[in-house]
Amino acid sequence: MEAMNIGTPAMWGAFIAFVLAMLALDLFVFGGRKAHKVSAKEAALWSLAWFSLALAFNAGLWWYLNGTAGQEIANQKAIAFFTGYLIEKSLSVDNVFVFLLIFSSFHVAAEYQRRVLIYGVLGAIAMRAIMILAGAWLVREFNWVLYIFGVFLVITGLRMLVMAEREPDLEKNPVLRFARRHLRITKEYHAEKFSVTKDGVRWFTPLFLVLILIEASDLVFAVDSIPAIFAITTDPFIVFTSNIFAIMGLRALYFLMADVADRFHLLKYGLAMVLTFIGAKMLIAPWYHVPVQASLAIVAVLIGASVVASLVATRARAK
Repeated sequence: MEAMNIGTPAMWGAFIAFVLAMLALDLFVFGGRKAHKVSAKEAALWSLAWFSLALAFNAGLWWYLNGTAGQEIANQKAIAFFTGYLIEKSLSVDNVFVFLLIFSSFHVAAEYQRRVLIYGVLGAIAMRAIMILAGAWLVREFNWVLYIFGVFLVITGLRMLVMAEREPDLEKNPVLRFARRHLRITKEYHAEKFSVTKDGVRWFTPLFLVLILIEASDLVFAVDSIPAIFAITTDPFIVFTSNIFAIMGLRALYFLMADVADRFHLLKYGLAMVLTFIGAKMLIAPWYHVPVQASLAIVAVLIGASVVASLVATRARAK
C-alpha cells in the first residue's frame, strides 16, 4: 500500500508560487518576449538548469519528509518523484518530434518558435493541472479506473510501435480544418504576432494556427503521459510536481534536439515500450506489485537502449 499523500496547502502554495515566479522570469527577464533563435548552447544550459532544479527540489522534499514523516516515506516519495519525472521527461521527447513536424510544415522561422513554445508551455501547465486533479479524484473515488488506464497505455504503446515510422498528416487534423473554416487567416506571417487588424477587421496569422496545433498536441500527450505516472504514484503532489518540472523543461529540450532529432529515430520505439510496460504494470498489480525502483531501472534501460541503438544505426547508415 502506498504511503500517505504528502501535499499540504503550504507545500502546494509554495510550489505554485515557484512555478509562477519562474514563468515571470522567463517572460520578462530572460528575453522571453524578444524574438531570437535559440542556440544549442543556450538550450543545453536551460536543460541543465531545469534538470538541476528538479534534483534540488527532490533533495529538498526528501530532507523535509525525512524530518517530518520519517526516512521510509522520504525515500519512497523521492524515488517516486524521480521515476515520475524520468517517465514524463522521456515521453515529452515524443512532443519534440511532433513540434518539429508542425514547425517545418508551416515553415516557421527559428526566431519565432520560442514565443509559440512559451505559450504552449503555459497552456500545457493549465491542462496538466486540471487533468491531474481530475485523475487523482477518479483514482481516489474509483480505484478500478487504474485498470482502464493500464489497458489504455498498453493499447497506446502497441499503436506507437506500429505507427512509429509514420508521420501524421497535418492537413487532415480536425482542429486545423475547423480553425481554417471559422477564422480569417492571413497568407503571410507578421513577425511573431498571432493576429493583426486590417481595415478594422481582426485577422489571425499562420503562427496562430501553429499555436493551436501545439496546444492540441500537448493535450493529446497529456492524455498519454498522466495515466503513466499514476502507475508510479497516486499522490497528487508528486504527480503534479514531477509533471510540471518535465513540462517546464520541454521548450529547452525541443531546441536542444531540433538539429539532431533525426539521429534518435529509434527513440520512439523505446517510448512505445515504456508505455506498454507501464500499462502492463498497472494490469498485473492485483497479483504482483512491481517496485518503484524496478520500474525506474526498466524505464532507464528501455530509453537508454533506444538512444544507443539510434546512434549506432545512424553511424552505420552514415558509413
